[in-house]
Amino acid sequence: MRDAESDVADVMFALFGTPSKPEWPTRLLPNTELVNIESLRRAAGNVSSEKDGTHLGLFREHCVVCHGISGHGGGPASQFQVPYPRDFRAGVFKWKLTDRSEKPTREDLRNLLVKGIPGTGMPSFSLLASEDLDALVDYVIYLAVRGEVERRLLVLSVAEMGYGGDKLAPEGRFTYKSDEAPDQVIVDTVQRVVQQWVSSKDKENQGDHTSSYPEGLDSDEAVERGRKWFHGKTANCVGCHGADGDGGIETLDYDDWTKEYTTKLGISPEDQVALQPFRDLGAHKPRPILPRKLRGGTLRGGNDPTRLFHLINQGIAGTPMPGVEVVEEGDGRGLTEDQIWDLVSFLRAINSSD
Repeated sequence: MRDAESDVADVMFALFGTPSKPEWPTRLLPNTELVNIESLRRAAGNVSSEKDGTHLGLFREHCVVCHGISGHGGGPASQFQVPYPRDFRAGVFKWKLTDRSEKPTREDLRNLLVKGIPGTGMPSFSLLASEDLDALVDYVIYLAVRGEVERRLLVLSVAEMGYGGDKLAPEGRFTYKSDEAPDQVIVDTVQRVVQQWVSSKDKENQGDHTSSYPEGLDSDEAVERGRKWFHGKTANCVGCHGADGDGGIETLDYDDWTKEYTTKLGISPEDQVALQPFRDLGAHKPRPILPRKLRGGTLRGGNDPTRLFHLINQGIAGTPMPGVEVVEEGDGRGLTEDQIWDLVSFLRAINSSD
């Protein structure tokens, strides 16, 4: 993999610069507006300020101690946090109002910065100036795009281009030069990743639309109906969260960030010897995923009804938490909208209980 790592690193530098001195591959993305390069440069680099009070180095000032310089989630404070800080490079985010397989919107990311994530080490940055928040959102998107492109190119280098086998001829290796047409595989990879973010950016703000709540939400009757769906075979919430929503159910499952370097490669998370090369490269120690305590516990995505409905319907990206299909009539394949709203009422009721 040394040749692949070296060649991909050269391509990434040409396309995206470095996290400390970011660039954006405008040449490959005509007529595509996703991030502002000036905002990236303002959020990157060392912490300082200008005479007019403009803050520079925002990511290093506020985020790097947990998320690391490249957004890998392995900053100095990461080993003391449960769960680990988010690794942006996979392009997967849990707390959003887009569909499970989609990227978050800018509003989703800004909401996380403003509100933080309860029950984790992610604090609220609501006191930051609006323009600082916008710059950090741009920079998180940059790190996510940069990291996902890099990972996809490394996978392609082995799966399709023959790296790791016999020595490659120069014309068979990844190259990117400003005075030559780039390899089509590089163009396709960058455009595919960026387009996923553009698609989410183009969506309307899917914020907390309180006017969409059904009549009777949180009523005693709705709570009791929701209790039935919570224990039912279709949603089967009790299988992970326990009969009373108290959590504590033992699980041998892991999140997708751990599975990436363990089970997806046929390696047991318990095999310390096989995992050591990955640990040496900065991979976190595998931790079994813990189903959320719902009764009197902390809901990391918040307990707003619309958000709970969305999480029940879509599940939580990057985790074993599945979604429940919305169906016209309850037939064992999913729940109707009314039944999911009943389940929302039940979750809100037990979450506020002792």
